[in-house]
Amino acid sequence: MADSSMDIVSKVDRQEVDNALNQTIKEVGQRYDFRNVGASIAWSGEKIVMIANSEERVLAILDVFHTKLIKRGISLKAIDTGDKGPQASGKEYRLEATLKEGLAGENAKKVTKIIREEGPKGVKTQITGDEVRATSKSRDDLQAVQALLKGADLDFAVQFTNYR
Repeated sequence: MADSSMDIVSKVDRQEVDNALNQTIKEVGQRYDFRNVGASIAWSGEKIVMIANSEERVLAILDVFHTKLIKRGISLKAIDTGDKGPQASGKEYRLEATLKEGLAGENAKKVTKIIREEGPKGVKTQITGDEVRATSKSRDDLQAVQALLKGADLDFAVQFTNYR
């Protein structure tokens, strides 16, 4: 019998992020607490920029955006707002968020290390580009790896594709 395999990736469905962003724009435009505070959220190249006249309002916009992302099934680990928080620029506060995609270098090594140390013994891993391929003779072992990675405390989102 042939080996079973799957790819472990960290990708974000941009259409779903865009839909969540559009829903957030709509809610920010309708909510009373966002009236006359210059509140907005929009794409700026590859970043999502949130602007308002106070730090609390910017964080409220971010909270609304997070809520919409969760409803659309997107992990909040895929959104990186940095550690600085809202930055003052003139009379407004700005917060930029970026999408984290791909299992680059250290993250891929972290995934393979977890599988090697805690996963079933028959699972082999291989890093190819920005994804990790796990192969095993048993599909049950691959499902155990999926459960292990879902339960692991990783600072990035993982998905499983090409399950064969």
